Amino acid sequence: MEVFIELSIILGITVLVAGITRLLKQPLIIGYILTGIIVSPYFLNIVNSTETIKVFSQIGVALLLFIIGLSLSPKVIKEVGKVSLVTGIGQIIFTSLIGFFISRALGFTMIVSFYIAIALTFSSTIIIMKLLSDKKDTEKLYGKISIGFLLVQDIFVIVLLMVISSFSGNLSMENISLGTIMIGVLLIAGFVLVSIYILPHLSKFFAKSQEFLFLFSIGWGLGLAALFYYLGFSMEIGALIAGVALSVSPYNYEISSKMRPLRDFFIILFFILLGSQMVFGNISHLIVPAVIFSLFILIGNPLIVMILMGILGYKKKVGFQAGFTVAQISEFSLILITLGVSAGHLTGEILSLVTIIGLITISGSTYLITYSDKIYPYLSRYLSIFEREKLRDDVPESKGYDLILFGYNRIGYDLLKSFKKLKKRFLVVDYNPETNSELSNGGIECIYGDVDDEEFLNGLNLTETKLVVSTIPEFETNMLLVSKIRQINKDAIVIVISHNIEEANELYKIGATYVLMPHFLGGSHASMMIEEYKLDVDKFLKERRKHIKYLKTRKRLGYEHPKAEKHR
Repeated sequence: MEVFIELSIILGITVLVAGITRLLKQPLIIGYILTGIIVSPYFLNIVNSTETIKVFSQIGVALLLFIIGLSLSPKVIKEVGKVSLVTGIGQIIFTSLIGFFISRALGFTMIVSFYIAIALTFSSTIIIMKLLSDKKDTEKLYGKISIGFLLVQDIFVIVLLMVISSFSGNLSMENISLGTIMIGVLLIAGFVLVSIYILPHLSKFFAKSQEFLFLFSIGWGLGLAALFYYLGFSMEIGALIAGVALSVSPYNYEISSKMRPLRDFFIILFFILLGSQMVFGNISHLIVPAVIFSLFILIGNPLIVMILMGILGYKKKVGFQAGFTVAQISEFSLILITLGVSAGHLTGEILSLVTIIGLITISGSTYLITYSDKIYPYLSRYLSIFEREKLRDDVPESKGYDLILFGYNRIGYDLLKSFKKLKKRFLVVDYNPETNSELSNGGIECIYGDVDDEEFLNGLNLTETKLVVSTIPEFETNMLLVSKIRQINKDAIVIVISHNIEEANELYKIGATYVLMPHFLGGSHASMMIEEYKLDVDKFLKERRKHIKYLKTRKRLGYEHPKAEKHR
């Protein structure tokens, strides 16, 4: 009963602190850690049942890693492309190397510097995904690339946790257990085969009952975590692999949604425990290192990403926004340091240092990511050094185009077919180098360009253009495009896209000829078919065959419809 009362008081304080954190528009993780500090022996001294809370927090960590593993499908990894792989690996290498030398310069030992350097490379999957989702930027180019290097980081974590959990006592090359690593490799290989050949059939059986599916998910995730722990690995790696094994299941999203509430409760206790174990006795000498490391993460990490993406040929704005998504350390950083403390490699003081860095960088990056669109115009002129000169969007003034498509994506694919039928000279404008390369290989005239850049628009010679279509979803971008065209060409047909009725009306007011609204398009198309085909089933079946053929073509080309978010 004492444990129950203690947990009730702690959760009550958590609600109050999290409420304040929410009002300040900060991630709730900060509120959880602050709650831990408040209930620690340094303040209210409420935490007495440490072992019980520790068990609960371990369950939370296992569930967190299990759910993240569910998103690590090989299909997703294939889709993120070369840029995510190169940028992800490059960011890990440069951040860890620079972080290591900073640690050594500050007087930390080799082992401590190694841990700190690696911890600084991880960005928070949970926080970034939440912020990108709130901004509706998950489908933007920078959003896709950011999600891509999160996946690269997560894969790196799998390997890293396996290696660290194979060390014992002192961290040195002589203490690596090759036998343990071999067992780990065989286990992973075995679970890959299980996930491909066995789990898909089993999941169909479990999915017949929602309750049974939930029970199976918990048993599978925690069971594998326990198995890996028993074999000498950390439970974290077991939970992560358990999630990866289920990631190819058609029910992985359903499993993930069912597990989240359970994860959220237990992971709260992990961060509370983390905050309660911070060492404040000699914290004054940690302030300077914490500030230096935090500035490196907030400024240095974005610079590393911008440089790498500039080398790969991406526009400065894409690199700028993607860079901000790595301007914080993650829950993985804290888990890594906690693992180092448990293994005897680190002291609680280092855990406090990294936790302080986490509080500073998570708070700072939240604002950077949220307001990146507003920050960019002030820094734009200074960011041109991150662009490759050969990718400057120069369009000869003498070249004129009858039709121009801004943004080649799922909608652009269909529009391009119509453009070809008109037998007019057309141009595709997109700021994804890979997209432009594909179009060029297909014999389609295209250029690399950013519609937000007025100088670029001035160089397009829009005076004689008959039709302009923008599939770019950003309202501000389309407002600029429509206004610019109407200034120099009042007769052009201008079609833009919108997902908001009020914004669509604004676009009409400034001169858009037609505003395409995808959310309403399906109902409109179905209505037109009913009016045209009446109750003629043969005509509907003919339309069905055409649509199936069309969907197979889009699938073959690698297009996937965005996954709908569940409202909870």
